[in-house]
Amino acid sequence: MLRNFFKAVLNLFLKPNCPLCDRPTDTQLCPYCQKQILRCQFPRGKQCSGEVPLLVWGQYKGALKQAIVAMKYNNHPELAQPLGYWLAETWLNTSQFNSSNLNNKRLVVVPIPMFPEKQKKRGFNQAELLARSFCQVTGLPLKSQGLERIRDTEAQFSLSAQQRQENLKDAFRLGADFRQSKVNSVLIVDDIYTTGATVKTAIATFRRHQIRVVGILAIATTKS
Repeated sequence: MLRNFFKAVLNLFLKPNCPLCDRPTDTQLCPYCQKQILRCQFPRGKQCSGEVPLLVWGQYKGALKQAIVAMKYNNHPELAQPLGYWLAETWLNTSQFNSSNLNNKRLVVVPIPMFPEKQKKRGFNQAELLARSFCQVTGLPLKSQGLERIRDTEAQFSLSAQQRQENLKDAFRLGADFRQSKVNSVLIVDDIYTTGATVKTAIATFRRHQIRVVGILAIATTKS
């Protein structure tokens, strides 16, 4: 947090460089890198109908992959803002997902949580930052503590489908935001969608408390 504070102070006096190409820029990303990221976007988002609808903004490749890696591992949390905005714009233009949801006064947005020790080490939860930007555009309320990760888990990318399920078993519980207040339905936000094992575990946790998940949103997927 202290490092991010000094970085923000320096940016008041020095024009920051684009975290992807190092060109000077007045925004989080230079125009060139924004254009390259937008080339990774699915037309109108990748939509998958099912028991819980899924909407993914773009393909995890090229400049979009580079931006997500920079955000998560190179200390550039500010990149969550444009990514979250683009995800929100796509959601707002997808009638299948929002036709009735925006009129649901009890609909809230919940990010997939990190294990507390991992979040402390990174300094932020990228899914929460994406969800915050998403909510700034849509006007939906954010419940950052709607879900809690209570068990540390291995990185999912190196595991088989069965191992992913076992890895996430009993990993979540209902968070503090929902223990005292009534909520009917939620939108789940994550950064990358792969096999869906993580969100399936989150959905099961909410269902045990009679909370309906009306959609899953992610900025990128490894699937084509």
